[in-house]
Amino acid sequence: MALPIKAAQRTARTRGELNQLRKQGSIPGVVYGKKLMNPLSVEVDEKELLHMLRSHPNAVIELDVAGGEKQPVMMTEVQRDPLSRMVLHIDFHQINMNEEVKTAVRFEVTGESQGVKEGGILQVMLHELDIQCLPNQIPDSIEVDISKLAIGENLLVSDLKLPSGVTARADGDLVVVTILAPQKELSAEEAEDAAVEMKEAEERGEEARMDAVDKK
Repeated sequence: MALPIKAAQRTARTRGELNQLRKQGSIPGVVYGKKLMNPLSVEVDEKELLHMLRSHPNAVIELDVAGGEKQPVMMTEVQRDPLSRMVLHIDFHQINMNEEVKTAVRFEVTGESQGVKEGGILQVMLHELDIQCLPNQIPDSIEVDISKLAIGENLLVSDLKLPSGVTARADGDLVVVTILAPQKELSAEEAEDAAVEMKEAEERGEEARMDAVDKK
């Protein structure tokens, strides 16, 4: 189900006008889409937008623009101040509810690993998964059950049980979570080797994530 956000058409254009708009508690944005002759300039309530970004950043949104029709959109780009991280601008993109979209969904780790019970360390390598599906099939999260993992074992993207209609856009060999051996038993050399191996795994995960973003 699409989550509602109210918006108003925006007349502010200059830097000074946009800064004043932000001081008043609104965030400037633009709506793009095939059904629009020109991109639509809008403003949305900052508190409402921040709540959406924290809770459902990849959800389908029912954008209710005053004086216009409600329309299904998704957030495609969020511009933030590099220092304060304050949201400066938001882009929305119209979607067709009958056409598949590409987005990302967070993981929810469940279960208690036997490996962790034995002293192993749970290492989460990916925190979200790039997927493709119809807008009304986007899950709130994807469950990652670690209950069967022993020390030294991994759970891969290909091991995930995805909801019906949802396709993973990441490499199936990508590691989602792994159970590391207890570090206190390692020698200095072994600890260094383990750190190098972990860094390489994280780099592979980041490369795969960026490749998926580039293909959107």
